Amino acid sequence: MKAIKRSAPAKINLALDILGPRPDGYHEMRMVMQTVSLCDTVTLAEGAAGFSLDADGDFLPAEGKTLEQRAAEAFFRELDRPCPPLAVSLEKQTPAYAGLGGGSADVAALLRLLRQWYAPELPTETLERIGLTVGSDMPFCVRGGTALAEGRGEVLTDLPPLPPCRIVICKPDFDLPTAELFARVRGRVFQGRPDIDGMVNALGTGCLEGVAKRLYNVFEEVLPEEARQEVRGIKTALLRCGALGAAMSGSGPAVFGLFQTEEEALPALESMRMWYAQTFLVQPVGRLDGPVV
Repeated sequence: MKAIKRSAPAKINLALDILGPRPDGYHEMRMVMQTVSLCDTVTLAEGAAGFSLDADGDFLPAEGKTLEQRAAEAFFRELDRPCPPLAVSLEKQTPAYAGLGGGSADVAALLRLLRQWYAPELPTETLERIGLTVGSDMPFCVRGGTALAEGRGEVLTDLPPLPPCRIVICKPDFDLPTAELFARVRGRVFQGRPDIDGMVNALGTGCLEGVAKRLYNVFEEVLPEEARQEVRGIKTALLRCGALGAAMSGSGPAVFGLFQTEEEALPALESMRMWYAQTFLVQPVGRLDGPVV
């Protein structure tokens, strides 16, 4: 049976700001997002009948259509043709419910595979629009690289790449429901805001230190107390291990630290793995919509 596969890289939020609620029920966001080399693998094959998804049960909804199926159906609606029988399988590496966009990355990789197989002429902008029908961060996960994300997260502006570096990511042993955190944001006056314009300027000059000192995520201010203490502890540990800066990614609870070199990052990796099994050493990844190699 014919099958093709692609990697599904995770993302981190170098900066995340919530500007306020929108009339459509979403929140107005302003973020600097970065693709990283921690990734799942998505395989697409011709199915026997309907749509099937083979993955660990923890990553599948209890009932109803999966995001992958919804995205595939939206893709073929765009092509004005029926969705053929498809078999999709996921090999998971990115922790789920961590603020790393693992589920969205899987769906984005599936969309890239569908384009590769059925409509290679389809522009990336169209693939991003299809992705938006199933998730606000899907357009970025389709595009990848380094980008300023505004609106719901779907209004993207490409930025100069994050300078070469290594990133240590730690996922503590608990989950943070995104909807619950957004509910805690309601009516909140944040004590701090990320200097996103300053971060964009630092990216423009290739200054990793300038980016690192501006890492900030307003979600950290609304965490439940126990989670806040855990996230703060991981950030402190990464900084003590030599990170240039550290922050929580997305709605958490994964925390990352930026290091200039692998030699500087390895001691932090070893130290953090003593406490957190889901600790990873990764690097920045550029845009994902280029030719398959």
